[in-house]
Amino acid sequence: MPLLIDLRSRATTQPGYISGETLRNVNDPQDYVVISTWQSAEAWKEWEASQGRAEIQAKIDALLGEKAVYGIYYYG
Repeated sequence: MPLLIDLRSRATTQPGYISGETLRNVNDPQDYVVISTWQSAEAWKEWEASQGRAEIQAKIDALLGEKAVYGIYYYG
């Protein structure tokens, strides 16, 4: 959880970031879903490609033993 908090904290300072939330599975407390809202897919992609985000994500992936899965979704 501290790595997710650090990741969110850094995301909040990025251009295009609107909001975010972290959800924890009731039946599997090790399972999280992180949702962030951005002004555009391009703003998200810039954050996704950033070195700072990649460093934290690598630490998260190492703890999980697998790479995180991402998707871009639009409202509606």
